[in-house]
Amino acid sequence: MTKQLNKIEELITELCPKGVVFKELDQLLDYEQPGKYIVNSTEYSNVFLTPVLTAGQSFILGYTEETNGIYQANTENPTIIFDDFTTSFHWVDFNFKVKSSAMKMLRPRFDINLNFRFVYYAMKCINYTPKDHARHWISQYSKFKIPVPPVAIQNEIVKILNKFTELEAELEAELEARKRQYKHYRLELLTFGNDIEWKTIDVVSKKVSSGGTPKTGISEYYNGVIPWLRTQEVDFNEIWDTGVKITESGLKNSSAKLIPENCVIVAMYGATVGKIGINKIPMATNQACANIYFDEAVVDYRFAFHFLSSKYDYIKSLGTGSQTNINAQIVKKLQIPIPSLSEQKRIVSILDKFDSLVNDISIGLPAELNARRQQYEYYRNKLLTFKEYVG
Repeated sequence: MTKQLNKIEELITELCPKGVVFKELDQLLDYEQPGKYIVNSTEYSNVFLTPVLTAGQSFILGYTEETNGIYQANTENPTIIFDDFTTSFHWVDFNFKVKSSAMKMLRPRFDINLNFRFVYYAMKCINYTPKDHARHWISQYSKFKIPVPPVAIQNEIVKILNKFTELEAELEAELEARKRQYKHYRLELLTFGNDIEWKTIDVVSKKVSSGGTPKTGISEYYNGVIPWLRTQEVDFNEIWDTGVKITESGLKNSSAKLIPENCVIVAMYGATVGKIGINKIPMATNQACANIYFDEAVVDYRFAFHFLSSKYDYIKSLGTGSQTNINAQIVKKLQIPIPSLSEQKRIVSILDKFDSLVNDISIGLPAELNARRQQYEYYRNKLLTFKEYVG
């Protein structure tokens, strides 16, 4: 690493000692609208060949059998897919179709000599969060400036950063394999025959409740000290804090109620429907959370957490309406197996260990991956910081 950094310093001294020219992204990149590449059917299957992409976090939504309107990309001719609303983006070097019209495909202009991958890394350094639901590439994002050092320097920087991303991809692949292994063992441990009694949640819980939202137009209801949970914070996780706090007045004047720690929480609305969490501190929730306070003489709450998490797809499938929402009555009638408490605790002990191995960023592969990501971001920002040339 030191040798490569020294080489870059030598090239800077030789090729641009007075600084580097900065250029707007639209001076470097052309874009294409996605219209002719949008998938017609969302009946995806892993047996099909062509991935359907989103520029958001999920990236690959599924695979389609459609053969027309495929965007052609490869390692020699890659593209950057860019979400016009969120400004998230991905590097793509394989053929694909897209789901949304709110996307642009970016490629380097033919009249510019540059390393396209360098531009991708430079875009990662742009600190911008959209504040409105509008298209951002033409109006704002393409006007951001990035440093454009001589191509020899760009190439050396890309070599270093590619090594980081390749190692990160290897660690991600290994972690994903462990997650699949975890799901396999979870399925085995949580599959029961007719010899185990099954009961509905309303029978084995002390209380099932949903929360409420204080009126958003009343400032005295917010910025208090009472944690108030929203469904976007429920993600198969232990919840130790919330992004929003409400006041005693907000709690009193809404249907929100405090729930004790170690409730199993089921998200009921929107994009997170069916996801499960556990609150590790007393808190209030909004009306889109079903809060289950189990009778621990019958059900270990962590056993219930693991079991309901394993049933995510099924719970999600119970949703109705355009947002595929569920309600507290559906949650109450979900059935769970009731092995002996000792057997529940044995299963919990095994699954908690697996869960830590694949999700706890303080140990094992997750910790190593997190460290590599931090190291990559440090060197990326360091390598892409240049003195601007003013001619």
